[in-house]
This record gives sequence, C-alpha cells and structure tokens, in this order.
Amino acid sequence: MKMFDLSDRIAIVSGAGGQLGGEYVHALLQAGARVVAADINKLSLSVDDAMQDRLLQMAMDITSRTDMENVLETVRSKWGDPSILVNNAAIDAPPGAGEQETGPFEDYPESSWDQMMDVNLKGMFLSCQAFGAQMAKSGGGSIINIASIYGILSPDQRIYEYREEKTGKPFYKPITYCVAKSGVLNMTRYLATYWAKQNVRVNSLTLGGVFNNQDDDFLQGYNNKVPLGRMARADEYNGAIVFMASDASSYMTGSNMVIDGGFSSW
Repeated sequence: MKMFDLSDRIAIVSGAGGQLGGEYVHALLQAGARVVAADINKLSLSVDDAMQDRLLQMAMDITSRTDMENVLETVRSKWGDPSILVNNAAIDAPPGAGEQETGPFEDYPESSWDQMMDVNLKGMFLSCQAFGAQMAKSGGGSIINIASIYGILSPDQRIYEYREEKTGKPFYKPITYCVAKSGVLNMTRYLATYWAKQNVRVNSLTLGGVFNNQDDDFLQGYNNKVPLGRMARADEYNGAIVFMASDASSYMTGSNMVIDGGFSSW
C-alpha cells in the first residue's frame, strides 16, 4: 500500500548490529527506504543485490555526539536529509550477566548505573539532538524510540529465581535498564510536543522479550507470564517499525505502542 511506501525516505538505525537492529534495517529497505545502519561494532549486514545501493553501513558510538555529527554529514552529502530515525542502540544485563551486574540492588555498582544510563538514555538524547534537530530544520520526519516492557512495569524477579537455585547466587534484573527505558517514554512525549510544529513525529515502541536461545528454565518462567505463551520472534516488530516510519501513522505522535504478546495485560 502506498501509505507504507518509504521510497523517498532516508532512515538512520542505531544499534544496527544487534538482533533487532538488523531486522529493522531490512524491513525499512524492503519498504523502499535508503538506510544508514550504524553501530559501534563493525557491521557486515547482508542484503539482496538490488538493495545494496540503498544501504550505508557506518561505525557510530551512540554516546559520541561527534560520531553522530560525522554520520549526519556523510548521509547528507551522499543522499540528503534523513527523515526517519530508529533509536535502537541499547545495552542490557541478560540472564547470563556477571554477578556484579545482577546482584542485590543494595550492591549494584555506580559504574554500571553510569554506563547503562550513558548508552540507553543519554545516547538517545544525543541522537535526537543530532538527527532530530536536522529533521526539524528540513521539513520533518519520524523518530521511533525503542522502549521496553520493563520501562512500564517492574521486572518480575521470580522469573530469575531459578538462577540462585542452580548456582547458589542470586540474580536480579537490575534497576538501571528499567529506569532508563522509563525515561525513554517521557523523552518521547517531551520531544513530540517540542517538535510538533516542525512536523517531526516522535513515538516510542515498547517491546516484549525476544527469543534468542535463552535457557529452558528462563523460557518457562517468562512464557508463563505471556498470554500468547511465547517470546517474540525477532521479525515480529518489523511491521510496527514500518508503520511508525511511514505516512500510515501520520497523525501519531507522543504515543507509546506496546507489542508484548500480552505480557503487560495481566
């Protein structure tokens, strides 16, 4: 459908080397966009030959304003002004993380707090400053800030209790990821009202957990909390990305779309 067509759009996806970032890049390419895939690590995304000339893979540290300005300068000189920004770059402490990261709240390291806030919240702030500001100057666009169910809910720490039973050491989903992702929601609302007159739409996409070969004990605990009974496939958020990037969502700003298999419905 024409309203989902992104043929005249230029998109930037941060964290493109991650499990979901690569999915977003491919979805936007398939919708016709020219896409800058940016990541702190070296990228080697594989796409069909017909899409090669619409993909630019670049190194970018989400905590470096200089890096982002360099990416912006490159894309403007090569293609023009970006009109889509997917703020996807983030770090987390998964079930296999080290003891220091996943111990009791009372002992959670200040350095871990600082690092995750720098990437997950400050990085998004800097990205919006660099790329969103250019959108505001050049006629508008769509910013999609990737959030999480743990930004609207507290983690159910019971899901992780099996770790202590197995290892004798407690595991807690740490506080910083939750606080940072909660901050994403209000940053989104702030920028939606701030840039509304410049036709920059800013929305957040709240995701549930994604299957990535987690161990069976974790899957059982997590899936029991999901009405659909499973974690998401990596490709199941692509439709939302294209919708939010395209004219199909032209009257949507300051909103938070939740796609979590029903996790937050209990």
